[in-house]
Parts: sequence; C-alpha cells; structure tokens
Amino acid sequence: MVDPGSIPGEHTMFVSGDDEAAKAQAAELLESFGWPSAAIVDLGDIGGARAQEMYLPLWLRLYRAFETPVVNIHVVKE
Repeated sequence: MVDPGSIPGEHTMFVSGDDEAAKAQAAELLESFGWPSAAIVDLGDIGGARAQEMYLPLWLRLYRAFETPVVNIHVVKE
C-alpha cells in the first residue's frame, strides 16, 4: 500500500466510510504514497469497509498461489 511502484503495472486501492472528509484525507494520503487518484476507488459508506475486509481471504489465496505476499489487483471498468 505504501509503495504502489514496488509491483509493476496498474493497481486499484479502495476507500470507504461515512465521513467524506476522512475519505478525502485517506485518498490524499494514498496519493502521497504514489497512488494516482484514478486508481483510488470510493466504495461508498461504511458498509464498503466490510467488503474491503473480505480482501484478506483473497490476498491469502494469492499469496499461496504466487508464493509471495507482494501482489495486488487492478479493477477495470468497461
């Protein structure tokens, strides 16, 4: 998360929450780490945080499949 350039290619980062100012601050922090604003996807209210928590089981499977924790995903909208 703090170094999106450590993995080649495009990646997607998610934010969610009920406080719009806090989400904007989180997005600003992500941008300071090198995330382009177009790569930051707002999943809406705090309910989106639950969806983000479910990323952990996916990440664990990716870790096992690729034998490295250094993985990320990219969401493409058609």
